[in-house]
Amino acid sequence: MEPSARHDAIVALLRREARGGVVPCARLVEAALYAPGLGYYVAERARVGKTGGTDFTTAAALGPMFGELIAGAARSLVGDLSSHALVEVGAEPGQTHYAGVASRFAELRTVRFGAEPEFPARSVLVANELLDAQPFHRFVFQGGTWRELGVRVDGAELTVEALPDFSAKRAADFATSLPAAEEGWVLDAPLAAENLLGKLLAGGWGGAVILLDYGKTVAQCLESSPAGTARAYRSHQLSGAILENLGSQDLTCHVLWDRLEPVLATAGFRNVRLDRQEAFFVKYAAAEMERIASSGDPEATGRLRALTHPAHFGAKFQVLHAVRG
Repeated sequence: MEPSARHDAIVALLRREARGGVVPCARLVEAALYAPGLGYYVAERARVGKTGGTDFTTAAALGPMFGELIAGAARSLVGDLSSHALVEVGAEPGQTHYAGVASRFAELRTVRFGAEPEFPARSVLVANELLDAQPFHRFVFQGGTWRELGVRVDGAELTVEALPDFSAKRAADFATSLPAAEEGWVLDAPLAAENLLGKLLAGGWGGAVILLDYGKTVAQCLESSPAGTARAYRSHQLSGAILENLGSQDLTCHVLWDRLEPVLATAGFRNVRLDRQEAFFVKYAAAEMERIASSGDPEATGRLRALTHPAHFGAKFQVLHAVRG
């Protein structure tokens, strides 16, 4: 389907369910990413990498080395890997970066976006840029209070406006918890990521969680991101035009780490920590890093530098991790 036709089909879908011609921003993002047959993450195509037709790259796209470092970190966190399953949630089509370390684990389970994972009693949950791929609410500080933003879909163009009421109790509770801000300040909150994480942690399985993503705390967003953190990625170009090319570009925002940490704690996880990706691998996968650095392979050492150097993925991404059982 052509991008323009995909966009128009998503808008038509939203128009049919809009109240007064307006839908919450979170609903628009949800449809743009996951609407059956139309959403960005539903399409069977390569999204991640550096080849033509892809939209963005991630640490995992650097190849098997990523899997080796994750396996090393998992061993530091849980000990014997042979009694644990490695469960990757949110895998992209064709990803094989854990194939080289599969024999170290009891089994390897790869779960695509939108699929319901099942966790063995002993598991290591790994998710790379899964949480930032969830629908997000948008809020604006207007007239001395926080209001939820929506999108008017019944006009010739999509336009943003404040909703008369919050779309859900969860959104209202979040807004009520926020301090005052400057007039017009926008805050993006992927509340769906909190719901998803809670579901993944249910069931009482034991092991470790390793969540790699980019994010901030609520306080950091209210200090340095007056226009919010929502953005679109298409053909490796970053854009703030999140209402364009619906279904044909990635829509994302920074996860809110201080909202996710309590989800882990409530689920009984301990040693909940947030590290920069660089620090995480140095702390928990030092042996693998040393082996790669001393291999004499310039390509391997270059990839390692990209994964860990502060100027590359090392500082851009953070890792939220914890253990249970």
